[in-house]
Amino acid sequence: MRETGFGWWIDRVRRTLMLVDIARIDHFRGFAGAWEVPGADATAENGEWVDVPGMDLFTALKNELGDLPFWAEDLGVMTREVEDLRDTFGFPGMRILQYAFGSDAQNHDLPHNFINNCVAYTGTHDNDTTVGWWKSAAGDSSTGEISREHEFCMRYLNTEGSEIHWDLIRAAWSSVADTAVAPLQDVLGLDTSARMNLPASNSGNWQWRFEAPKLTEDLFRLSRNGR
Repeated sequence: MRETGFGWWIDRVRRTLMLVDIARIDHFRGFAGAWEVPGADATAENGEWVDVPGMDLFTALKNELGDLPFWAEDLGVMTREVEDLRDTFGFPGMRILQYAFGSDAQNHDLPHNFINNCVAYTGTHDNDTTVGWWKSAAGDSSTGEISREHEFCMRYLNTEGSEIHWDLIRAAWSSVADTAVAPLQDVLGLDTSARMNLPASNSGNWQWRFEAPKLTEDLFRLSRNGR
């Protein structure tokens, strides 16, 4: 694709931006390095990391299309190469509040560690709803770890947790992040039954739908103000 000037990518991104204002680049890590697996192998265990021309790709896209309205899904373990690629083009990364309370004050998903150029989420389509997360075995499987996570969250957000979805929405809204996102399930305060997607599963996903009468003026006012 590099040899043909990334024409396929340019056409695809141009078409995408005719449909949406902003595109999130899923698995952004793969644009700095890819796990290459022999084609005949049945599993990925014999693969190896290889360099990929992500810098060349995004340069070509920028030269052809101008500023790129991309968000980078930079979750998980990121390398310096991934961070450099993201920052070279000014793509905001993601901060997920549901991931913020499992360690200590250095956790980069805690609001005081946010930067302006990031997108703060209560949770994503791959997370449980915030209410479901709060009521389930979040984080480590041991009861003690779950309890410590909840206690840290309550101390940090100064809440008793009875409306945890509004607590996380308010934290995202009031952070320094230039952009904040709350799934509609969190705005509505729904439990695990409204979860959008469970990674590594192959059934029951992407089936939730909202009911229009639930989107009231009061709900709009509450969500605008973070309750």
